[in-house]
Amino acid sequence: MVILPIDSGRYGSKEIKKIFDEQKRLDFILEFEAAAALAQSSIGIIPQPASKEINIQAKSGKITLARVKELEFTTDHDMAAVVNALSEQCSTDTKPWVHFGLTSNDIIDTTTSMQIREALLIIEPKIKELARILSESSLKYKNQPAVGRTHGQHASIIPFGLKFAVWASEMIKHLERIKEGKKRFLICKTLGVVGTGSLMGNKALEVQQIVASLLNLYPIDAATQVIPRERLAEVQFLIALIGTSLDKIAIEIRNLQRTEIDEVAESFKSGQMGSSAVPVKRNPIKSERVSSLAKLLRSLLNVSMENISLWHERDLTNSANERFTIPMGTILLDEMLSTMIKVVKDLSVNVVKISSNLNVTKGQIYAEFILESLVKKGIPRIEAYRDIQRVAFEAKENSKEFIQAIKDDPVLSKNFSEKELADLFTPEQHFASGIQIIENVSSIVQKEVSFSSNKKN
Repeated sequence: MVILPIDSGRYGSKEIKKIFDEQKRLDFILEFEAAAALAQSSIGIIPQPASKEINIQAKSGKITLARVKELEFTTDHDMAAVVNALSEQCSTDTKPWVHFGLTSNDIIDTTTSMQIREALLIIEPKIKELARILSESSLKYKNQPAVGRTHGQHASIIPFGLKFAVWASEMIKHLERIKEGKKRFLICKTLGVVGTGSLMGNKALEVQQIVASLLNLYPIDAATQVIPRERLAEVQFLIALIGTSLDKIAIEIRNLQRTEIDEVAESFKSGQMGSSAVPVKRNPIKSERVSSLAKLLRSLLNVSMENISLWHERDLTNSANERFTIPMGTILLDEMLSTMIKVVKDLSVNVVKISSNLNVTKGQIYAEFILESLVKKGIPRIEAYRDIQRVAFEAKENSKEFIQAIKDDPVLSKNFSEKELADLFTPEQHFASGIQIIENVSSIVQKEVSFSSNKKN
C-alpha cells in the first residue's frame, strides 16, 4: 500500500529515488564490507584469502534482500542481518573475518555518505542547468527597463534581467557550498564501537584512509560510535538552503504573475485547468509546489539539528528519523530543481506589461533621480527632498503626471531644461551598473557550467 507521495511517484526522479531504495542500500553496504576487508588485508589485519572471498561473495548477487529481511526478522537488527547474510556465503575459514573490527554504524554512516555522494551527482547538474537558464534569461532581458520594488512599493528602475542574474548567482554560490562541504560530510568511518578502532589497534586509521579512498569519500578525523551529527546537519542545511532559494524564485514569479502586475506567467499547456471553478484562471501551481515543499525541507533541518546532541558515545534517538530526513530532503530537492528548471525555461515574460508598469505611479518612480540632479546642482538635500515630496504628493492627489507637475511647479521647474527632464524620465538612463552586473554574473555562470558563448545571444 502506497502512503507517501514520494512512493507513488508524484515527487522525485526515478534516478534519485533508486539511490535510496532498499536494494541499492544493500549494494552500498556490501560495497563497504568488501572495501573494508580489502583495506584490512592490504596491511595484514585479516588474511588475504579471506579478503578475496569476502569481495567475491559481496559482489556475487547471492546476498539477497529477501534473505536479509528473513534474517532481520530473527535478529531484529538490520545491519546484523546483512553481515549474517554475507557470512552465510563465506567458508568456515573466512567467516570470522567478515565485518572484523567494525560496528553497525560504520556501515550506516559510511553508506549514508555513499548515498549522498550519488545524490549530488544528480543534484549538482540540475543546479548548473538552472543557473544556465537563469543566466540566459538575464542576458535576454538585460536591456528591458522594469520596476524595482522594495516593501512591495515601486522604488527605482532596474534592468528586468537583473532578477534572473541575482538568482543565477545564488545557484553558483550553492555549487560552491556543495564543493567546499564534501570534505566535511562525505565521510567514511571504520573506527568501531566507540571510535577508537579498538580491534584494529594502531592500524585503524590506516584502514579508514584506504576504505575512504576506495569509496571516494573522506576519512573522519574523530568520532564516537557514530560520526558527529553536525556533518549530516550541514547536508540538511544545504538542502534547505538551496530549496529556500528556489522558494525565493517561486515567490517572485507568483507575485509577478498576480493579475494586477502580470509581468510573467508560468506556461500553460493545452487542456490544463487553472481552477476547477473559474475557467479563466491560470494559477502558478508549479511555483506554489516549490514553495510548499520548501517549507517541508526547512522543517527537516530542525530534526537534523536535534540529532547533534546524542548521549555519550551514542544513543539511538537519531536513528529512526534519519531514515526519513536525508532521503526525503534529497528527493524533494531534486523534484523542486526539476520543477523550477521547467518553470524558468518556459516562463512567459510580458514585456508590454513590464513597460507599462513603469508608469503606474505616473512617473514618480523617477523621483530618486530628480533628487540626485537637484543635489548635484547645489540645492541642499533636505530642501530638495521636501520640494519633490510636496510636488509628488500633490500630483498623486490630482492624478497628474509627475513630469508635468514638475514643469508646472515654479520652485522645481526653474532648475531643469526640457531636455534635462526628458533624460531624467528615460528609464534606460538609470540602469547604472545593472547591465555590467548581469554580464559579470553571466561570465561566472558560463565558466562554471561551461555553456557556449553563442547562448548569450
